[in-house]
Amino acid sequence: MKYYLIAGEASGDLHGSNLAKELRRQDENADLRGWGGDLMESAGVTLVKHYRDLAFMGFVEVLMNLRTILRNLAFCKEDILRHRPDVLVLIDYPGFNLRVAEWAKTQGIRVVYYISPQVWAWKESRVKKIRATVDKMLVILPFEQDWYRTRWDYGVEFVGHPLMQVVNEFLAEHRPEAEYLKPVIALLPGSRKQEVAVKLPVMLEAARAFPDYQFVVAKAASLEEAFYQEILKEHPGVLSVRNDTYALLAEATAALVTSGTATLETALFGVPQVVCYKGSNISYQIAKRLVKIKYISLVNLIMDRPVVTELIQGECNPTAIERELRLLLFDEQKKAQVKNDYYELKQLLQQGGNASEKAAAAVIATAKPQSA
Repeated sequence: MKYYLIAGEASGDLHGSNLAKELRRQDENADLRGWGGDLMESAGVTLVKHYRDLAFMGFVEVLMNLRTILRNLAFCKEDILRHRPDVLVLIDYPGFNLRVAEWAKTQGIRVVYYISPQVWAWKESRVKKIRATVDKMLVILPFEQDWYRTRWDYGVEFVGHPLMQVVNEFLAEHRPEAEYLKPVIALLPGSRKQEVAVKLPVMLEAARAFPDYQFVVAKAASLEEAFYQEILKEHPGVLSVRNDTYALLAEATAALVTSGTATLETALFGVPQVVCYKGSNISYQIAKRLVKIKYISLVNLIMDRPVVTELIQGECNPTAIERELRLLLFDEQKKAQVKNDYYELKQLLQQGGNASEKAAAAVIATAKPQSA
């Protein structure tokens, strides 16, 4: 069968690649085409557009690039019609993908949405569009299945979190290669240029207070080397890695992490972390008024309590980061609490089983036969 996958960011590329592998395993005639990144391409997806050309974040940034976004949307529709897939698989990236889903419904194309938009956080009205346009919603957070059912009487399928499989497979095969002379603190400032430009300098300033630790920046594959060199030039003692974030986390004693998927990845590696979020003031003020969640990190959202410290906007400064990092490094009670909370988190996430395997089976079952 013919599958068309759309992922618009690094995390979607990761999960899309594992889904693609499972689709090929379960369907030997799978024809895969889509939008994503290097991982999806290496998994057998004929790549139409790379996610690095789609990465706009924040309200102001989206408005500034609206013309490009609309051109991408038109091109995407044209390509889908040329390919005419049996099923369209949308992976997170809701601002774009929900528009594609709405259009696909008018074209008689069946739609599976893998990794639900965070409608429980904001824009809950999107559920109406999801119910009307998505044939199968696959969720990866334990509370989402109950949320959809109790608030909207909408049946969705919990398949487990795909990062459990990814991290477990990595740790089973990982053999340390890097030899650091000091205990490692990982810096994960994000994958989009505008977020890295704001957050990484703040993290680096805090690093000056810990001369006995080796700070290592995880560079995003989609960002050019010259961009990082400009930021790091005044921090000669700070090292960096590219395309090797998991190996870095496997060696890390603690981490400074931007919000998003990276917070969960860090937790699954068992690394104590401080979550650092800082964006443009206008985007932050708008989001603050619209978003209905208590936390910004996936770890705290899933656990529904402050397992990891979140330093947001004005609180995200070198002094506060230094204070919280010292607790993680030197406070034994704090370290024990983090270890216990991470264990409980893993128990919650693995309830669904192998997420990629279950998601692929659901996609194949939903696909419209060519003869229909």
